[in-house]
Amino acid sequence: MTEITRLFDFPYYQLENKPNASALVTKYNGEWVKTSIQEYINKANAISRALLKLGINKNDKIAIISTTNRTEWNIVDIGVLQIGAQNIPIYPTISSEDYEYVLNHSESIYCFVSDKEVLEKINKIKTNTKLKEIYSFDHIEGCKHYSELFELGKDESNQKDVEDRKDSIKPTDLATIIYTSGTTGKPKGVMLSHWNITSNALDSSVRLPFKEGEVRILSFLPICHVFERVLIYLYQYASFSIYFAEGMDKIGENAKEIKPHLMSVVPRLLEKVYDKIIAKAQDLGSIKKGLFFWALSLGEKWEPYKKNGWWYEFKLSIARKLIFSKWKAALGGELTTMVSGSAALQPRLARVFCASGMQIMEGYGLTETSPVISVSMYKENKLKIGTVGKPIDNVEIKIAEDGEILIKGPNVMLGYYKDPEKTASVMTGDYFHTGDKGEVDVDGFLKITGRKKEMFKTSGGKYIIPTLLENDLKQSRFIEQIMVIGEGEKMPAALIQPNFHFISDWIDKKNHPIGKSYEDIINSEIIQSRIQEEVDKCNKKFGKWEQIKKFELTPEIWSIDSGHLTPTLKMKRDIIKEKYLNLIERIYRP
Repeated sequence: MTEITRLFDFPYYQLENKPNASALVTKYNGEWVKTSIQEYINKANAISRALLKLGINKNDKIAIISTTNRTEWNIVDIGVLQIGAQNIPIYPTISSEDYEYVLNHSESIYCFVSDKEVLEKINKIKTNTKLKEIYSFDHIEGCKHYSELFELGKDESNQKDVEDRKDSIKPTDLATIIYTSGTTGKPKGVMLSHWNITSNALDSSVRLPFKEGEVRILSFLPICHVFERVLIYLYQYASFSIYFAEGMDKIGENAKEIKPHLMSVVPRLLEKVYDKIIAKAQDLGSIKKGLFFWALSLGEKWEPYKKNGWWYEFKLSIARKLIFSKWKAALGGELTTMVSGSAALQPRLARVFCASGMQIMEGYGLTETSPVISVSMYKENKLKIGTVGKPIDNVEIKIAEDGEILIKGPNVMLGYYKDPEKTASVMTGDYFHTGDKGEVDVDGFLKITGRKKEMFKTSGGKYIIPTLLENDLKQSRFIEQIMVIGEGEKMPAALIQPNFHFISDWIDKKNHPIGKSYEDIINSEIIQSRIQEEVDKCNKKFGKWEQIKKFELTPEIWSIDSGHLTPTLKMKRDIIKEKYLNLIERIYRP
């Protein structure tokens, strides 16, 4: 039996223990195409043989850039890793200049791209890199298709060389360099070994709700991010069928087609799903609308382990049958679990989705920790709303004197590529400094309280933790994004991107004489007054020195393409401040 110590061991383990005929499934030309675990391994070996013929040596770097998750990504991943080369996954949405930086910094010599759009970005900077060749997953005129490597690797005479390479790879060897989408400066290359990620997948596996029979996964979060990637290895270990969504805009449609049991999400996605559900409910007739909001208010009071008593559970069973079953139906009807990571999830959303019968497993981690540090699960009393669960096995959490979360375990990175000074700055012995602040309660649950670097002092010497205010205000349907400011200033204030879509519908329902352009909305006294109500409601929960005294509305949607957000949808605070300097001046120096 295969012992899993390296990333390429996962598919072989599945083949030996519970081979799945639908191991990887991608939609091509309107049809779901299944790849069995045997075909997956055969194709990965063909890629390995071809790469050896191309002269790939151990520790050579090969980049993969894909707009969507797909079967090909995984085949190339295993084909690269099992010959001792390293996979350099790159976010598809970054600029050509960032592509150039990552390709050069990693010294990548081959690159796989998914489609024409990515290829065009690469072609702009290819001559400035060390790339020898580009292969595409889609058929694109003027670009080599990755199937040419199957042809090159068809001859199995050098398979023994592949096996020799595999045997020579140690668990502690470098497997991948993941470039973090840093909120400031150039991306950092996080070096993760085979054992960093493998141990993390195995130690996280006991938190998954395994069940008999086929388990279908819908995968859509970028596989270039370690959160989704470690889950993909974990799903292979569990012999789940992994269906790759056609894109973020097709999640609902794909879910109805494949009826997934589990999928990973980020809080922003859940917020959008929730907002759409609420918007639809506003158009219901009075009786149905009343029932809907009765069920919703019930859901907002949900507590795990039937803590609310039998009468609450009885009412919840009615709400699930009449209302929440329709929520589930919109996502295929069989979804029982969602794993949430990357950012803090509003407790209200966690309660409502759990009440609907779709359990939320909220986790916490960083790229540097491969990534999982802690994750909640319903069984064994490991779920507490407002926390990110308990640490997984073999991972130790320590809270420093200043409240920073320190991590020790086999999942802690090898270091930052070509940057020993930066590596040393985040390590104290074996402990990695996360930069996040948190606390562990008496029951062992971890709660994130803020970001160390994002905490600031006002000119009056008072400390402000912006994320606490931001997370509270983002629960408002009028607010899409918010950034609290005020470092060195006399008071906290906020830059707010209104939820233009929701507000536009709200204007119609209220028959307000307000224009629908973004400028009309942000300049409307009615809208400003309504958002002030939301700010006032939030302020009541905080000390006087923490309260937001002023805010300005921004006239555009904060996005990845416009530079406001990282590819994982975190705010680039310095860039947002720079973009809206005039608004900040208006707040503090009118």
